Amino acid sequence: MNPFKNVYNEWVKIAAKPRSYLGVGAITVLVAVIVFALKADGLSFISFVTASFEQTLTFGGNVLNGNLVAFIVLQMLVIHVPLLVALITGDLISGESAMGTLRLLLTHPISRHQVLASKYMAGAMYTAFIVVWLGILAIGLGRGLFGTGDLMVLNSDGLVIILESDITWRYVGAFAVAFLALNTVATLSIALSCFSDNSVGPIVATMSIIILFTIIGTLDVSIFDSIRPFLFTTHMASWRSFFEDPFPMDEISNSVWVLMIHHVIFWAISFFYFHRKDITT
Repeated sequence: MNPFKNVYNEWVKIAAKPRSYLGVGAITVLVAVIVFALKADGLSFISFVTASFEQTLTFGGNVLNGNLVAFIVLQMLVIHVPLLVALITGDLISGESAMGTLRLLLTHPISRHQVLASKYMAGAMYTAFIVVWLGILAIGLGRGLFGTGDLMVLNSDGLVIILESDITWRYVGAFAVAFLALNTVATLSIALSCFSDNSVGPIVATMSIIILFTIIGTLDVSIFDSIRPFLFTTHMASWRSFFEDPFPMDEISNSVWVLMIHHVIFWAISFFYFHRKDITT
């Protein structure tokens, strides 16, 4: 059977589920609310952020521009998108197992590895669609309503000003790393989906793991210092590094490697178990 046909079939299954549009709708509404709030009272928000610098610096030009609005939107939403991704990918295998269609699917002349690979590809496509849609809304609405200009970012080292001419490639890289982080969540939820016969379990388990790892990563306890750098949740916000100056290439490369290693681990677990999964009961 044509592998591209398998991926297409899985994508059609995702598109046929009403919950698939929940993520798109939620992102659309949330971005619209954030942009509307910034349009209504964004200057107060900017003044609050820059208050500590106004004694030594003078800010001119279009500070509240579309580039800054897009950054604020990403900052607020990217950490919440994993739930929307897990809501779909956590159901790709367990949902079919619950309905009994997984047994029928595996009776076709197609290997289990091909079935699982096609589900991974379809899940990655959905994740990419979510990220692209978020980017279109954040940057499109931001620049359309607020115009363009230099980007002012406040981080732990102070205030960073990025020239407008130097922004586009940073957003492209940021969205690419954001996709890699969210696709790590997708591979985790698919792996957990292999162990379950209902769609709720993998979704809840995925979010529980993310919450647990996030707590471990944020607790200022020395016992977790050696673990923290290897948790994928530690690197889910690494997209922010694209908006630092000087550009932290080593930090970004390290985050990409950690996320890719988690991909491989989750893939290996799911392929190993799914190959041995009992579908006769």
